[in-house]
Amino acid sequence: MSQTIFPPKLKKGDKIKIIAPSRALSGMKLSKASLSRIIKHWEGLGLRVELAKHVNERSHFSAASIESKLSDFHEALRDDETKMIIAAVGGFSSNQMLNGIDYELIKKHPKILCGYSDFTALANAVYAKTGLVTYYGPFFVTFEVKKCADYTKEFFKKCLFHERPFSVEPSVKWSNDDKKFDWISVRKNLGPWIINSGEAKGKIIGGNLCTLNLLQGTEFMPSLKDVILFIEDDDLAKQYSAVEFDRNLQSLLHQPEADKIRGIVIGRFQPASGITHKILDTIIKNKKELKNIPVIANVDFGHTLPMITFPIGGEAEIKAGEIAVEIGIEKH
Repeated sequence: MSQTIFPPKLKKGDKIKIIAPSRALSGMKLSKASLSRIIKHWEGLGLRVELAKHVNERSHFSAASIESKLSDFHEALRDDETKMIIAAVGGFSSNQMLNGIDYELIKKHPKILCGYSDFTALANAVYAKTGLVTYYGPFFVTFEVKKCADYTKEFFKKCLFHERPFSVEPSVKWSNDDKKFDWISVRKNLGPWIINSGEAKGKIIGGNLCTLNLLQGTEFMPSLKDVILFIEDDDLAKQYSAVEFDRNLQSLLHQPEADKIRGIVIGRFQPASGITHKILDTIIKNKKELKNIPVIANVDFGHTLPMITFPIGGEAEIKAGEIAVEIGIEKH
């Protein structure tokens, strides 16, 4: 592992570049009014938005060619005006890029890289290869959704505009992603679930669990030694979501140095997954590897809104008591 590199924080007036490592922006079929609204949200944070050349290209599984994706990524890295590179939306194919990325270029031009879901592969691979801290947070299109947006923006700013540590407080309400960014129901947030009590400090690794597992056995997989896993999963498996999460977590626990994991923070599950507090408790308590480490779930990240932004490669401290939870992002 290279020495940890923290990219410069954002400030008002900075330019952000929108790339499509997973799925083309055009695949969202946004109206001009919707696209304008999204851009205005980002401009409201004091940022200038620029779309990458191939962000709308669709050639393979609704995504641009590997060459086009790499071209946009490398061009954004070389552009000294660009301070953050953010994924347009999620999908399935960001790991196609990993063998073609110029990792030395990333070290020479460290920038904020942000996204979630399929972006997990790119974010963790970049950290593993370069030591650059990357960020699990909103997509470019996330702010098309008005519901629960204030919380998402608040924690985006805490993580990416400011240097000081911050505590993760639960949102008041949350809404479900129905894959079309048409967020209908808003529900009361009952707060985090304490699965295993305890305290831990460590480096943050993780994101979307099944995507992270695509890196197993490769040079792009970060070390699990002394880490706090921040993991989540979507509801694509429908009625099989619980068994998929169970076996994907078990697969991760079979990796080298997994016995050195210090704690686990699990993001909120979508209702269609069917994963309840009781089901998750059964999954975790059935794994002897997790018996002596704190495990907290139902935290504000994953495929629901709102979401926190957290640093992959940064540091966190967690405390799970009998009735209270504390999650602190120490270095980001």
